[in-house]
Amino acid sequence: MPSAVKTFNWLGTVWGARIQFTSAGLFSIGFISLFVSGGLSGIFLGTSAADIQLQDTYFVVAHFHLVMAIAPLFAAYAGLYYWFPKMFGRFMNETAGKIHFWASFVGVYCVFFPMHILGIGGQMRRIYDPLNYNFLQPQQILNEFISMSAFFLAAAQILFLVNFFVSIWSGKRVTENNPWKATTLEWETPCPTGHGNFGPELPVVHRWAFDYSPPDAKEDFLPQTAPAVPAARQH
Repeated sequence: MPSAVKTFNWLGTVWGARIQFTSAGLFSIGFISLFVSGGLSGIFLGTSAADIQLQDTYFVVAHFHLVMAIAPLFAAYAGLYYWFPKMFGRFMNETAGKIHFWASFVGVYCVFFPMHILGIGGQMRRIYDPLNYNFLQPQQILNEFISMSAFFLAAAQILFLVNFFVSIWSGKRVTENNPWKATTLEWETPCPTGHGNFGPELPVVHRWAFDYSPPDAKEDFLPQTAPAVPAARQH
């Protein structure tokens, strides 16, 4: 139930919004996709009749890694792409970031989705050689496909590492403190943020952190430091 509430909160946040498909935005949406996919397979493992057969198989490996390993990794990537300008005063390359996302997204599903099929077929965890079991030999082609997909997925992370370190020194410079049009106070600090955060003067807060598309404003994203617009007087 708590995970279902979180999922509906995430979907409700982007429902009807003007989504910006930046690298950070894509990884955020990818996180939701992976969390939901892995969570749905958990329903089977929570059912006694199904879990009797699926317990300690590759089905569990796929479920656990999608929810507890890969989905948080996508969230971490989203945070890195998002906070990079604030940390270093430069942008990461967006083209390389989007290639990194799609290669990772496709690679993750190519690795872990077939594991569900292997688990249903009875392949157990912590197995040295599936070919030692006659009933697992017909599934070996899936094991080979997973291995090739894993190498592809690992290669995609090399692109991220190159993009990350190259952008620190030669990425496009940030020309404003709030390049993403964010609403929260941390984007009122310089990019990169220096000692003392806000400097000698603290910002004045006029609204809450998530004031999106208020009816009295022309912009969709209104920062907390934007003064409130007085309502027109009724005559």
